Amino acid sequence: MASSYSTDLKLELMVTGENSGTWGDKTNTNLNLVQQAIAGYEAVTVSGTGDTALVMTNAALSNARNAVIKLTGTITGNITVSIPDGIEKTYIVENGTTGAFTVQFKTSSGTGPTFSATDKGIKVLYSDGTDVKDVLGNASQINLVNQNEVRFEDASGGEYAGLKAPATVSASYTLSLPTADSANSGYGLTTDGAGQLSFTDVASTGKAIAMALVFG
Repeated sequence: MASSYSTDLKLELMVTGENSGTWGDKTNTNLNLVQQAIAGYEAVTVSGTGDTALVMTNAALSNARNAVIKLTGTITGNITVSIPDGIEKTYIVENGTTGAFTVQFKTSSGTGPTFSATDKGIKVLYSDGTDVKDVLGNASQINLVNQNEVRFEDASGGEYAGLKAPATVSASYTLSLPTADSANSGYGLTTDGAGQLSFTDVASTGKAIAMALVFG
């Protein structure tokens, strides 16, 4: 009986008594393929427009098997980068392309997340064999425990501005940002008491309150 190949990583699955004299070499190849899937990094050049198909070849190093893929090159229109259908695998994908166009990472016949025209960031993805999913993009919320904070570093990375919860919150709440920035300078964020934030002329509001207190 001839060898078969695994569904996800295309490793050669040998039967007992097969490949006498070459079994060790084939096993080493399989180990290298597993290594590529766990720790492999590859910069894949894409260009132009349309689709770039990554490949997963039986028993051979292939760009779709890498754990980390950086997409590089100059694109002149919206593109898609596809992996073969049927693969169940995690990916870290960086959009290192040049050109203000979208980049979608998907399966051949399915769907997948899209880097916007200005998004030159990194996505943590997984394929369920049918579609590619964005781990963080599909999360309904991100929970940071024990007052862990979100930090926004400055341009040099030397200093940061952080946000975190107080030591005790009497009741859980969510604040929703306004749909657009204020057209007026000096406006501040205020809440409507139900979690919806809006921009308000804080100075004028403060003066009105002060006058009401003074004149009754």
